[in-house]
Amino acid sequence: MRGVEQIPWLYDAVCATCEAFGLARWRRWLAAGARGRVLDLGCGTGRNLPLLPPGTVAVGLDPSWASLVRARRRAPAVPLVAGSAEALPFRPGVFDTVLSGLAFCSVPDARRGLREVRRVLASEGRLRMLEHVRATERWKARWQDRVQPFWTWITGGCHPNRETERTVERSGFAIEAAERRARGNMRRFVAVPREGAREETDHGA
Repeated sequence: MRGVEQIPWLYDAVCATCEAFGLARWRRWLAAGARGRVLDLGCGTGRNLPLLPPGTVAVGLDPSWASLVRARRRAPAVPLVAGSAEALPFRPGVFDTVLSGLAFCSVPDARRGLREVRRVLASEGRLRMLEHVRATERWKARWQDRVQPFWTWITGGCHPNRETERTVERSGFAIEAAERRARGNMRRFVAVPREGAREETDHGA
């Protein structure tokens, strides 16, 4: 069985509903801050691509070929690549901005994917992320843990209980406090590579 994320028309319908209830403003923020050479990582059906500022040069990447076909309709001039976050097919330091909009909840190995993001970002580059995360309330976090296996199966990969901000920081990034916003389980933030940082282990964090 394919999950929601692998059925482009259904995924678009879900996103459109969420955007009608406020997600659209956060998506516009995500794209508006992009500069220079941009990688839309996990671009899905291409909802971020038409929102990118003039002057940016973008590439979209997603593991789902069906989603990329739909993304092509939204952004005919943008190169689209089928690939995974854990093995980005790009040279080191080639991007000024990496966008991740509701993508790292579904990356199988988020730590490995973030290492790859660090590799392809320029030294002054920025990771701009929009994500849902593990709840801060204990009861809600326990509920997320309980439903996670079924939720991941029905969506085709999404994990509702990931501590994504913590994973980003453990992977050698610093989150800029001025750009961070939180609303319920939703987060948006900008992260920059920490110079000389080494990825933390679970034992050393």
